[in-house]
Amino acid sequence: MDRLEAMSLLVAVVEHGSLSAAGRALGVPVATLSRKLSDLEARLGARLLTRTTRRLTLTDAGIGYVAAARRILEQVEEAEREAAGEYSEPKGRLVVTAPIHFGRRHVLPLIVDFLAQFPAIDVRLVLSDRNIDLVDDQIDMAVRIGRLPDSAMVATRVGSMRTVTCASPAMLAARGAPHAPADLQHWPRVTVDTPMPAPAWAGTSRLAVSTSEAAVDAAVRGVGVTRQLLYQVADAVRAGELRILLEAFEPDPAPIHLLHAARGQLPLKTRRFLDFAAPRLRTELEGFTTEAPGQPA
Repeated sequence: MDRLEAMSLLVAVVEHGSLSAAGRALGVPVATLSRKLSDLEARLGARLLTRTTRRLTLTDAGIGYVAAARRILEQVEEAEREAAGEYSEPKGRLVVTAPIHFGRRHVLPLIVDFLAQFPAIDVRLVLSDRNIDLVDDQIDMAVRIGRLPDSAMVATRVGSMRTVTCASPAMLAARGAPHAPADLQHWPRVTVDTPMPAPAWAGTSRLAVSTSEAAVDAAVRGVGVTRQLLYQVADAVRAGELRILLEAFEPDPAPIHLLHAARGQLPLKTRRFLDFAAPRLRTELEGFTTEAPGQPA
């Protein structure tokens, strides 16, 4: 029996919540997964999982074993990276995650330049507005916008981003310019259902959408006033399609960090990306503070 394989399969089943989900993710038949887990339990002489038709739960023995298995698998992965030379030469696959709009606009271009400079490194860019778990999903580096929870992660701050309230010139012509947040109480609103950071905004949405791009498009068309991170509306503001309102009442800017797991020595591929990306992002993000998008007077 391959114990490392069995540990990997068990951890995958626990992380995905079911045999079928783990099987789909790994490309392994459910029957094979079930058999290998049963063989592992037989070898240990202990039941690790309680299986019902609806879900899997870890036994007390299983909780301890999975925690130990994760540590062992991380140590093996670390040893393999060192043996493969990732600590002596910048090479290998680097996995980076970032919010969808920010990643496409600001992270992808610097990754293109990074690839040109480091031909032995390949990059997988995962664009998601969900905060992906760096350890469970084997992410090397994440771009995070917003306050960070206390964790064992290592964060490098690269800038901040304003949250702005915008409306189209046509809506402002019809309703007049607001002078205080209370003036917007009865204005129609376009909001985004997203895990991205956004201050609470009381009131009912005239239109709720799932992406910031859609919210900006709707606001440009005069559907309602919208509240977005500045980079999301920058083009529309520069084009005169949206106006920024109530700047004196904006919440504190959201911090932006590069984040990686604190697991001993960094592989050189990760260190090189951090050293490459951080100063470029800082320079680019300074433009949103010192040279905010202009708008007609």
